[in-house]
Amino acid sequence: MGCIKEYLPEEFFGVGISYKNTDADTRGQFSISFKQYENILKLAPCFGVAEMFVLSTCNRTEIYGFAKDSSAFIKLLHSQATGDLDLLKKMAYVKNGLEAIRHLYYVGCGLDSQILGDYEIVSQLKHAVNFSRDNKFMGSFLERLVSSVLQASKKVKTYTALSSGSVSVSFSAARYIKEKTRLTSTSKILVLGAGKIGRNTCKNLLGYFPPENITVMNRSLEKAINVAKELDINYVPSEFLSSQIDAADVILVATSSTEPVILKSHLLNASKKVILDLSIPCNVEAGVIDLPNVEVIYVDQVSKLKDDNLQKRVAEVPKAKRIIESQINEFMEWVGKRNQIALLRSDKAESEFSFAGAFS
Repeated sequence: MGCIKEYLPEEFFGVGISYKNTDADTRGQFSISFKQYENILKLAPCFGVAEMFVLSTCNRTEIYGFAKDSSAFIKLLHSQATGDLDLLKKMAYVKNGLEAIRHLYYVGCGLDSQILGDYEIVSQLKHAVNFSRDNKFMGSFLERLVSSVLQASKKVKTYTALSSGSVSVSFSAARYIKEKTRLTSTSKILVLGAGKIGRNTCKNLLGYFPPENITVMNRSLEKAINVAKELDINYVPSEFLSSQIDAADVILVATSSTEPVILKSHLLNASKKVILDLSIPCNVEAGVIDLPNVEVIYVDQVSKLKDDNLQKRVAEVPKAKRIIESQINEFMEWVGKRNQIALLRSDKAESEFSFAGAFS
């Protein structure tokens, strides 16, 4: 567990990699599962890190928190990642103080997303922070900061058109299947993964395809059943993966597995198929892409699908930035008042100690 105390903004860092400077394969080497996240929190004090959280999505892996310098975060992240330390040092961006604070606002409001205005980041941020809080790694500074970021995100969604329409990886995946594949009324779609992205993709697919064409599968059968009942689609237990792969025309992979779930051996004699891998790390074995009848599409390709509403959302960016700056100013005012109170308490304690010492 972390040892929470008061920190200064100058000691706050945001360190990570994202789609801006790495491909999906590299991001996969530094993605963090919740088991790895748990290990990071256990090891954090050994690296001089006490108050922090980790945000790991298909687009980024970032650590936010307090330490004497950024190297603590890089070493801490590397301790659980599969990627090379020198590669991480080369690719990682380091943001400090107000720059790190502003970056978190931009991330939480969808300004830094690969799909501008992507609102799925909000639930991912909440999930990451809740995990850190449950493990006693959230102090007053981070709690207030994240709360302010979420307020800014809500205002941006309410008062701008930055997230107009449906803008997310799951929506883009459904559009990709509709526009880039030649499915018929009898074509079958298999969705592997019943988490947030898997569930949302199934929901978005229903805008284009009848429910009987869509089957969801998950390692936890209960989660697959829940999604299937909610959306009135099919579900199949995971032990029938091979037969479902054979039957499907399109397979969408959105699992949290750290190892490939679709193997080359599953598809050696496959009929023509399109596979969309939205997972980080990639959950489709590398050799699958070499098979003649199989087309593999990765998350970066899906995210770059032409967006008819993009220019409209780009025009909303200045308005969103003004909302963010106003929210940052409020947060920094709170930081200033907190620091003044801490200084007064320190001066009072010192004077009381001196006074007591005069009579000892």
